[in-house]
Amino acid sequence: MGGSEPAGPPIKRTPPPYKGAELELKCVNTIRAVSADQPQSANSGHPGAPMGCAPFAYLLWVELMKYSSSQPKWIGRDRFVLSNGHACALQYTMLHLTGYGLTIEDLKAFRKIGSKTPGHPENITDGVEVCTGPLGQGISNAVGLAMAERHLAATYNDANHPVFDNYTYVICGDGCLQEGVSGEASSLAGHLGLGKLIVFYDDNNITIDGDTALSFTEDVQKRYEAYGWHVQAVEDVVTQLDDLRAAVKNAKSVADKPSIIACKTLIGYGSPSKQGTGAAHGSPLGVDDLKGTKEYYGLPPDESFHVPQDVQKVFTDAAAKGTEAYAAWTAMFEQYAAKFPEKAAEINRRFAGELPDGICDDMPKFVIGEDKDLASRKMSQASLNAVAPVMPELVGGSADLTPSNCTLFKGAKDFQKGSYEGRYFRFGVREHAMGSVSNGLFAYGGMRPYCATFLTFVGYMLGSIRVAALSKFGVIYIMTHDSIGLGEDGPTHQPIETLESLRSMPNINVFRPADTNEMNATYEIALKTRTTPSVICCSRSNLPALYGSSAEKALKGAYIAVDAESPALILVATGSEVGPCVKAAESLTAAGTATRVVSMPCQEVFLQQSAEYQASVLPGTIPTLSVEASSPHGWHRFSHSQIAMNTFGCSGKGSDVFEHFGFSASNIQAKGKALVDFYAGGTVPNIMFRPVIDVIQPPHET
Repeated sequence: MGGSEPAGPPIKRTPPPYKGAELELKCVNTIRAVSADQPQSANSGHPGAPMGCAPFAYLLWVELMKYSSSQPKWIGRDRFVLSNGHACALQYTMLHLTGYGLTIEDLKAFRKIGSKTPGHPENITDGVEVCTGPLGQGISNAVGLAMAERHLAATYNDANHPVFDNYTYVICGDGCLQEGVSGEASSLAGHLGLGKLIVFYDDNNITIDGDTALSFTEDVQKRYEAYGWHVQAVEDVVTQLDDLRAAVKNAKSVADKPSIIACKTLIGYGSPSKQGTGAAHGSPLGVDDLKGTKEYYGLPPDESFHVPQDVQKVFTDAAAKGTEAYAAWTAMFEQYAAKFPEKAAEINRRFAGELPDGICDDMPKFVIGEDKDLASRKMSQASLNAVAPVMPELVGGSADLTPSNCTLFKGAKDFQKGSYEGRYFRFGVREHAMGSVSNGLFAYGGMRPYCATFLTFVGYMLGSIRVAALSKFGVIYIMTHDSIGLGEDGPTHQPIETLESLRSMPNINVFRPADTNEMNATYEIALKTRTTPSVICCSRSNLPALYGSSAEKALKGAYIAVDAESPALILVATGSEVGPCVKAAESLTAAGTATRVVSMPCQEVFLQQSAEYQASVLPGTIPTLSVEASSPHGWHRFSHSQIAMNTFGCSGKGSDVFEHFGFSASNIQAKGKALVDFYAGGTVPNIMFRPVIDVIQPPHET
């Protein structure tokens, strides 16, 4: 027989019986449908995870979380992190339903330029604590959020006034738990016993490539038990939520361990053709499939962004309870302020992002001829020692390099299980987690974290630094052993490309101070710049003080450290290379080549100055030689020629390595004279004469 049989009527699918209230299931299904509508409307996005995780969201926003949608920055709120940020349609749905100001039109603008509903959560949206999307970052940020709560509770609470008493809730997926950063952070959380951190693990056995059996077959629950977590499993969130409710109750009863609840879910639950498959992960369901999904849910199949009135009332009532909780907390805090006015004022100042008065008044002073030369890592420690006593929000630590990074300030106490009031964090050899945890500490509010390692190891944590810059989190990174000058440890530890890698990132300030005055200016800028992360690069070797330096000059990012009348040559340098340039300039000037030395502790800050100031320091028409023991890339903006690193370094005594690669005063002198000779009798191209092009175009009118 030829041809095919005529198609019969579609097979009627029947959902399994639901053991809870009918309205509860209707609420969960509405969350699923509205979350699937968003990627369908945008023709882009991830519907599957929101459909599978909708039961978590219902329980969190209706029963578990303490929040106030009218006061989204309320100090006492529970924190929520959607670590699997591709599921952001779920979070946007909940923020809409509970009154955070996201309208239906905002949901329809999903993934469009300028919308409040970007393709992964960003903290531009009220109700979003941290930017997630790079998998593993969110759960690691949550560890920082939980650490901040424990620290502030130990610092300020009294028995009758629990000012800080919130949970941090996380939804994460298989991808988050495959990323190494989550393992680092989870290990630290277990060590610290962060009992107010509760993670819902969306255990759906699907990644982009397909079933997790392809690449992820470990026993996650045993791994987390080994980390020191309280671990539970919930096999069913499709037909009832009582098991999940019981699991959360159990988690809260274990106060000395973070909790993870492994929940078996179905990605794309309800989809006629994509449920339980990778096809539901990263693409809209399609018009017909979405209709079939809504029919399965018992919702109008042809209506998009449909929220029944009885469902909306559930979420409106839940938000009203949050408003009541905010009012009760506010009344309690007023009582606290009456009893502890200084503490209350300090809390308010910290959460307003205001610095204490006179924050830089006691910065160290270096007396040339009296004080010994110092490594800039020691200068950094002196600045920390000056600031820490008057800035209680300054907290931080090192990735197991405290003696080398010089980050332990005087009087610092360790933050440990049982001593959460401590301000010094022992991150262990966990650089990536350290960066992500610091983002969470900053995101909580009232905290100003710093963290430290060797500069070359910044490669381990670039992902978290990038998120800090995107999020406008003013985290401070203290990166020591900042060049080939570290010496004997050799090229594995000597950063070459690292500075330019950091400088090429938007919204970040990279500092390389040359003396104590410049270090003081560096800390002043870093502390006063809340919305831009700062990387403070410090030397292992001792640096000489500069006669022409001052903190006031260094606050401009670059300044004339040594000048000469009618200079024929300019040497511009950073950090440990400024000293040899000063020596080279003395010899050059004495030999008849008048030479100016410019110290540039921060390119980004210098480029924020007026064009007139920039030209007064670097006119652009005088032969200019940059000197930095790093990649030459980026220096072409400021110099005609560069003494820089084009290879990896080598092992040897630091001073010998510097000389080997051409950073001695004698070689700088020779190359400077050669540059002047190169342009003799000709025209020196003006490297500062160039247009500034705005690459962001205005939106097209529609």
